[in-house]
Amino acid sequence: MKNVLILAILLLFLSACQEQKQRYFAESEETKTLEAGIAAYESGDWATWKSHFVDTAKIFVNSKEPITLDARHKNLSSMTEAFSSYGFEKEESYIEMVLDKEDETWVYFWGQHNGTMVNGTKLSIPVHLAVQFMDGKIIEEHIYFDGTEMNAAMTVMQAESEAEE
Repeated sequence: MKNVLILAILLLFLSACQEQKQRYFAESEETKTLEAGIAAYESGDWATWKSHFVDTAKIFVNSKEPITLDARHKNLSSMTEAFSSYGFEKEESYIEMVLDKEDETWVYFWGQHNGTMVNGTKLSIPVHLAVQFMDGKIIEEHIYFDGTEMNAAMTVMQAESEAEE
C-alpha cells in the first residue's frame, strides 16, 4: 500500500511538472509583421500596408460590421490627407502575440496616435488593435479608438475650408 501511495504521488508530481505550451509572446514573426504594417501606414506606403493582409480580410473599425481591405485603405488614405504629420509614439506602445484557447494567433497593440492636421490642430488619441493572423497574414483586424476629438477637428477644418471658398 505504501508503494502505491508513493507511486501515486510520483505520478502526480511528474504530471504537474509537464511543460505548458507557451501562449504569450513579446516578439514573433506576427508582431514584426504588424509593426511593419504600422510603419507602412505611417509612411503612406499603402502597397506595403496592404501586402500584410489577405484579400478577404475582415476589418472592424469601432464596429461589429466589417469593411473590406479596399474600403479601409480608402478611409485611411483619405483621413491621412488631412494631416501634415501623424504616427504612433514608439516609446509608449505595447505589442504582444497570444495563442488563444482555440490556438488562433492574435496580436494585440496598444499605442498613442499623434498627429498634426494641415490646419495646425494637434491630436493625440489612444488606439487598440486586435489582429488575427493565419499563415503569416492578417485575416481579421479590430480597431478601437475614440474618434470624437478627430471628428470634431475634421468638422472645423471642413468649415474653415468652406469659408475660404
